Amino acid sequence: MPDPADATALKREHHEIDCAIEVFVEAVELGYAQPEALTAALDTLRRHIYVEEVFLFPPIRQAGMVMPILVMLREHGELWHTMDTLKDLLADGEDLRRLAKTCRQLLAQLDRHNSKEEPVVYPHADVDLPPQTTTELARFIESGRAPDGWVCQHASG
Repeated sequence: MPDPADATALKREHHEIDCAIEVFVEAVELGYAQPEALTAALDTLRRHIYVEEVFLFPPIRQAGMVMPILVMLREHGELWHTMDTLKDLLADGEDLRRLAKTCRQLLAQLDRHNSKEEPVVYPHADVDLPPQTTTELARFIESGRAPDGWVCQHASG
């Protein structure tokens, strides 16, 4: 039987990622940047997207939720592009104002994405995942890492 804790853990990650980015933006607006904090939040978001695309979405899509999953995948690509922009801005380290603006853009994208994903897709994590996938998902959420160099399905388009 699927574990509703999986959807709860994924929702909690949404909140933690959003909070970390918000704290970073506040720090930038106060005149100091902590690039490690944003880098950590972006790494967590990339890992979160990996979890969804590898473990969660395939069985839910196979169970008949095709269009919502396609929307989520497309939005993951948009998020990925914004994260790449932030990575470049961090490497440059010069334009804190643009960095904060791009973080706010990412937060807005996450808000739109999560407001659909949590009520539409996540409930299916509790009913459409095979037991083996549920076990793998729970284990990965606990301690897994996305493979180095992995990119989401729609990162290139």
